[in-house]
Amino acid sequence: MAEDIDVAQPAEALPLLDRFPMRDDEGRLRHEFVDEIARAIHAADRPLLCEVVAELHEADLGDLIGALEPEDRVHLVELTGADFDFSALNEVDDAVREEILEELEPETVAEGVRELESDDAVELLEGLDEADQEEILEKLPQSERDALERSLLYPENSAGRRMQSEFIAVPPDWTVGQAIDYMRDTPDLPDRFYEIYAVDADQHWQGAVSLDTLLRARRPVRVGDLIDEDRRRVSVLDDQEEVARMFGKYNLVAAPVVDTTNRLVGVITIDDVVDVIEEEADEDLKALGGVTSDEELSDSVWTIARARFNWLLVNLATAFLASSVLGLFEGQLEKMVALAVLAPIVASQGGNAATQTMTVAVRALATRELNSNNAMRVVMREAMVGLVNGLAFAVITGVAAVAWFRIPGLGIVIGLAIMCNLIAGALGGILIPMVLERVRADPAVASGTFVTTITDVVGFFSFLGIATLWFGLK
Repeated sequence: MAEDIDVAQPAEALPLLDRFPMRDDEGRLRHEFVDEIARAIHAADRPLLCEVVAELHEADLGDLIGALEPEDRVHLVELTGADFDFSALNEVDDAVREEILEELEPETVAEGVRELESDDAVELLEGLDEADQEEILEKLPQSERDALERSLLYPENSAGRRMQSEFIAVPPDWTVGQAIDYMRDTPDLPDRFYEIYAVDADQHWQGAVSLDTLLRARRPVRVGDLIDEDRRRVSVLDDQEEVARMFGKYNLVAAPVVDTTNRLVGVITIDDVVDVIEEEADEDLKALGGVTSDEELSDSVWTIARARFNWLLVNLATAFLASSVLGLFEGQLEKMVALAVLAPIVASQGGNAATQTMTVAVRALATRELNSNNAMRVVMREAMVGLVNGLAFAVITGVAAVAWFRIPGLGIVIGLAIMCNLIAGALGGILIPMVLERVRADPAVASGTFVTTITDVVGFFSFLGIATLWFGLK
């Protein structure tokens, strides 16, 4: 009996992902893989491209799209047709997504949208202008179009925009057996779900039953006997950041969404919340640097420069304000060059201390950890931190200044100024975000400029003022 012989396949016969792994050992996209995809696009090799996009997760496909040249992105979607997963477009920069959607035919986009869950479809469409949205929605069946239009009517960043309208709802008088049979026999259930909901004849929310509770119960038991009537739910108008905070606080994986009449209209799941957390963190981080939340790496030079110009202009105005303090002591600066050399050190130390405090304060306000109950205690703590660090750096800077310029009194002057400015920076870093929060302004956006201005003004004024008094300069 002849033995089976394992004949190695030629390299060309292996799948592309076997011949050219997509990522290296550190998880980065390999240039060789991207180049192979680009060559396949230029050669219009549809079978190979369809094979690749069918195997890739939507997040990986999004990374691939972002790495391709702009003209190749649209060709990839067109060549792969029905095999292309449009949810991958939610994984790329907003600018890239809009660019691709504008180039595709509305019929193509509509077909892709039909394959998405409602929350992904809304996320895909909400970045387009109303005319483009309407053109795509017109190509959808009426029922699907109505559902998406309702979601798009909810405020931006609300739970209504984030929810998916696919969920499982049954009457509370059904038995466990009926509910399980219903889920087995119904073909168009959500791809993933963690609980089912009980509703009355008018779709009013009655309660929730987790899948583990359902599967542990006997078939004759009524669903109404299992529901958790105190289950936390979300209103369609709730801010998405508040929803994310609720998920973290109560360890939720899903939450029902109800309208203003307590009718069940959707569900938010943990994957949506993770996206919200990432978006909010990204927005806060950019705001602290004076960068708009919608700036993307794929934006053009002109777009980025124009978006950053206004904030830089505000910073320039505050810089002139701080510099005007130096003008008040022009005579003193001319008499003692050391003052001009050391003044920026005082301002810089105060600015760094203020930035540390401000970062903690903005984050604490965003997570509701800092509130009226503990505000005074936190303010006093930060003032004491400023005092302690001020004393330490007063000694260090004073010794350095004396060693540098051989003027004994200069060490005392700069030491006192450092103490004043570190305390001012600590107080400014905590109080300014709190005041902005109280007047309903975004602390992350405006705090940096105000805090920097305060530390510059206090730093220059305290240093030069103390020097004037100490040395009697006129």
